[in-house]
Amino acid sequence: MTNTDLDGFRAHVRDWCRAHVPGDWRGAQTGVPDEEFVAFQKEWFQELRRAGFAVPHWPAEWGGGMSVAEQVVLYQELAAHDAPRLVLAFVSIHHAASTLLAAGTDEQRKKHLPAILDGEIWVQGFSEPGAGSDLAALSTSARKEGDTYVVNGQKLWASGAAHADWCLLLARTDPDAPKRRGISYFLMDMRTPGVDVRSIRQATGEHHFCEIFLDDVVIPAENLIGPENDGWRVAQETLGAERGMTMLELAERLGNGGFRWLVELCARPGPEGARPIDDPLVRDRLAELETELTGLRALCSELVANDSPGPADASIVKLYYSELLQRMTDFGAETAGLAAHTVLRKPLSSGWESGAWVLDFVGSWEWTIPGGSSEIQRSIIGERGLGLPREPKGNR
Repeated sequence: MTNTDLDGFRAHVRDWCRAHVPGDWRGAQTGVPDEEFVAFQKEWFQELRRAGFAVPHWPAEWGGGMSVAEQVVLYQELAAHDAPRLVLAFVSIHHAASTLLAAGTDEQRKKHLPAILDGEIWVQGFSEPGAGSDLAALSTSARKEGDTYVVNGQKLWASGAAHADWCLLLARTDPDAPKRRGISYFLMDMRTPGVDVRSIRQATGEHHFCEIFLDDVVIPAENLIGPENDGWRVAQETLGAERGMTMLELAERLGNGGFRWLVELCARPGPEGARPIDDPLVRDRLAELETELTGLRALCSELVANDSPGPADASIVKLYYSELLQRMTDFGAETAGLAAHTVLRKPLSSGWESGAWVLDFVGSWEWTIPGGSSEIQRSIIGERGLGLPREPKGNR
C-alpha cells in the first residue's frame, strides 16, 4: 500500500471516529453496574464491526485482512480520538481467534469465529493456584469417558470469566506423562453444569479477575483442540497472541493516548501554580519516555509484519511493553501528586492508561505477571533468543 493510499485510509478512519466515537463515554462508563458495561461493550463492538474495524488482524475471509500498516493507522486514530477499548472482547478476538485459526478444525472455526463477531465472549482458563508462571505444573484433570471428558479442578486469574460464554481450557489428560506432554486443550461452554465462577476484588476496586471451579464438568470430545496430550503446543499459539499481536493496539494506545495525557498532566499548573513541564528534569523524563515509546511501536510493527518471528520476539515485546507501562504510570502518579490518590474510579471501557494515574499504576502490575511474568520472559529471551544455557532444574 502506497503512502497516498495510507493517507486516504487515515482520512477515512479519522472521519469515522469523529462521527462514531461517543463523546461522553468516559463519564457514562465510570461507576456503572456490570450489565451497563457489558451492553456498552457489545454495542461498541458491533459499531466497529459494521465499519470493518473490529478484527483487522483476522484473515479477510473472516472479516479482517488489513495490512500491518493499515492496522497501525487504525489504532493510532482510535487512540487519538480516545475511542473506548474492546475490553470485553479482548480474549475473544485475539486469544480465541488465533487458537482456532492455528489449531482448530474447520467445524470449530465455522462455529465460533462468526459467533465471536456476533458477540460471543471468551475467557482464558490457564493459570491455577499452584501453576501460574509454571503453567505446565497445572493439575486440573480431564478424564476420558466415551465421547466426552470429565473435568475437575480450579482456574485462577480468569479475566472476564463472569461474562464469558466460552473458555479456552487447559487440563491434564495423562498424569503419568512429563508435565508438558500430558496436557490437552479444550473449548468449554461456560454454561455447562459444574462450572462455578467467583469474582476476585482487586486493589483498584475492580473485579474482572475471577476463579473458575470445575466439578465433574462434561466436555464433548469434539471440543478438543489439537490431538490429546498436545495441548502445550497449542497453548503456545494462544500465548503468542497474548505476547504478540495484541501488543500492536496496546502500544499505539500507550504511545498516543497515554503519552498525550501524561504531557497534558505535566503542562497543568500544580497546587502552587508551577507547571511540572517547566522543570528540566520532567522534560528530560518525558523525552526519555517518548523515545522508549517510539522503540516499542517499531518493535510491535516489526513483530506483526514478520511471517517467521524468532522464538523470543513476542516475549521481548511483551516484556518491553509491560515494564514501560509501569514506568509511565508510576511517573504519572508521582507527577499528579496526592490529588491522584483521591481518584477512586476509572472508566470501565478504558485501558491501562486511562489517566487515573494511581489506579493505572496499581493496575499496571497485572501486565508484568499474566501471559508469563517478566522473569519468565527474560528466561525465554535468554534461552531461546540468545542461546544461553538453561537455568538449573531446581530454579525452574
